[in-house]
Amino acid sequence: MSSWKVVSLERPREGVALVMMSNPEIRNHVSWAGVGELAQALAEAREGGARIVVLASGVPGHWLEHAWLTDLHNMIVGEPTSGDGIGWFTAIQELRHVDVVSIAAVSGDCSGGGAELGWACDLRVAEEQATFSQPEVMIGLGTGLGGSTRLARLIGRTVTAEMVFDGGPMSASRLHQLGGVNRVVAPGAALEASLSWAARLAERPPGALRSLKQMLNDADERHLADGLGNEQTLFQASARSPEGIRQMQRIQERFDAGETIREVYGPPRD
Repeated sequence: MSSWKVVSLERPREGVALVMMSNPEIRNHVSWAGVGELAQALAEAREGGARIVVLASGVPGHWLEHAWLTDLHNMIVGEPTSGDGIGWFTAIQELRHVDVVSIAAVSGDCSGGGAELGWACDLRVAEEQATFSQPEVMIGLGTGLGGSTRLARLIGRTVTAEMVFDGGPMSASRLHQLGGVNRVVAPGAALEASLSWAARLAERPPGALRSLKQMLNDADERHLADGLGNEQTLFQASARSPEGIRQMQRIQERFDAGETIREVYGPPRD
């Protein structure tokens, strides 16, 4: 994988930051280096005075996809990775920071850890052709960053069970009906709609936004923290199992051979 910078930070107006991941070489699968850049950009945006952050993709057809399996596999077996995996946790902490309201501008398919970054955002605007999936079961893994725990709080246990046990993609329209997506917009419109919403929210009193974010976080996290810790423990066990290591290699080989994420995990379902 090339070493160019894959995350950009723009400030389209006062109080608003646009953080965009563009890694077409691996179709916006999230490498350890990439998620480290993402965490750094989110922190820089917040420290620079952004009250609203829009998280977007510059790769057509893909929002943020699941972890680049080469990095995950190499981390488990003790081989070199592109960066430090702690970036996953730092990025989620930044998205949950009380000083910032985060909006996911979902312009394409998202999966696994990428979807979990989306679940960690406060608001989600998705284009009608976008899909969401937690395909870890197909890789021989469990979810690790909220794809079971946080998602169940958003859409309920029943449909979360469907997503994590089946592993296939779910449409933006169905997620909207279930409360996992705030708005569904036409293809190509997610970024503009998100930035427009961000501009309006940036006019709200900062103290009130911070207080309301704290209230929402407190409501989520009084019992969520224990669940997330348990989810990560179980994920580590599945990722380190012989089956998990083998399946990561097999799936990544299919991606390296040019297959798309829909070819590997199946078409979306309503």
